[in-house]
Amino acid sequence: MAVTLDDLKGNKQLADRTFRGATLMGGTAIAVILGLISWTIASKSSLAFRTEGLSFFTERRWAPADDVFGALSFIYGTAVTALIAVVLAVPVSLGIALFTTHVAPSWLKRPLVAMTDLVAVVPSVVFGLWGIIFLAPKLVPVFTKLSSWSDGIPILGSIFGKASAGRTFMTAGLILALMIIPIITSISREVILTCPPTDSDGALALGATRWEMITGAVLTHSAGGIVGAVMLGLGRAMGETIAAALVIGSSPAITANLFSSGDSLPSVIAFEWGEATSDTKRSALIAMGLTLFLMTLLVNFIANYVVNRAMKRMRGES
Repeated sequence: MAVTLDDLKGNKQLADRTFRGATLMGGTAIAVILGLISWTIASKSSLAFRTEGLSFFTERRWAPADDVFGALSFIYGTAVTALIAVVLAVPVSLGIALFTTHVAPSWLKRPLVAMTDLVAVVPSVVFGLWGIIFLAPKLVPVFTKLSSWSDGIPILGSIFGKASAGRTFMTAGLILALMIIPIITSISREVILTCPPTDSDGALALGATRWEMITGAVLTHSAGGIVGAVMLGLGRAMGETIAAALVIGSSPAITANLFSSGDSLPSVIAFEWGEATSDTKRSALIAMGLTLFLMTLLVNFIANYVVNRAMKRMRGES
C-alpha cells in the first residue's frame, strides 16, 4: 500500500503534538512537584514560626533545651562557606575550562577533561573524610602563619584571626571549592565551545593575541552561560551536608574570622534530626530546610536575571 504525502504530513503533525504534550506534561510535573515540596516544608515548619516568629531568622542562640531556636548563626555559616568556595573555585574552573578548550594539546585535553569530570562523581563523604583526616591538620600551621602575619593589619587582622583548630569556615570552604570545581568547569567548557569559530579566528586574523581573543571574543560570548555555571556551583555549595559538617567545626558563631569554627544549615539538620524528639525542635529543623530552600531559589532567580541581562546585552537590546 503506497504512502501518500498527506499520510506523511499527518504522521508528522501527530508526532509534533505528541512531543508537545509530553514536554508540557514534564514541565507541569516539575512545577507540581516543586509546589508540593514547598507546601509540605512550609506546613511542617509552621510550628517553629508560630513559636519564634521572625526572631527565628535574627536570633543567634540555638538552645533546644530552653526552647530557643535561632538560625542566624547557621545561615551565616552557610553563606560564608559557600562564598569562600565560589571565590576559590571560579578562577580555577575558568582556567581549566579555557586551557582544555583553547590551549591544551589534543593528547592532554582528553585525559584532563576525563579526570575533571571524574572528580564530580566522587561521593561527598569522601571529600569530608579526606578533609578532616588529612587536610584539616595540615592547614593548622598555615592558618597560624597567616594569622600572625596579618595581626594588627586592619580588616585582614579580623578576617585571618586566631586559628584554634583545622575545622574552620576556611577548611569547609576549601572542601566545597574542590567539590564545585568540576561542575563549574564542565558547564563553562561546554558554554565556551559554543563560541563561533569565526569570532575567535577573526580576532586572531585581525592581530589579536590569544589572551585578547579569549577576553574579547570567547568570554564575551560565553558570559551568560558562565554566570549560570557559577550560580549552579554556588547552589551546590550552599546545600552540601556531610562534607561541610565534617570540617566546619559544629560551633554556632558569627564572626569575621575565617579561621574560626562554625556551623551551617545542612550540617545542623543532618546531625540533630535523629535527636529531635520534641515537635518544636523538629519543626525548627524543617524551618531550616525551608530557609535553605528559599536561599537556593533566590540564587537561581538571580542567576536567571543575570543570564538574561547578559543575553540581551549580546543581542544589543537595552
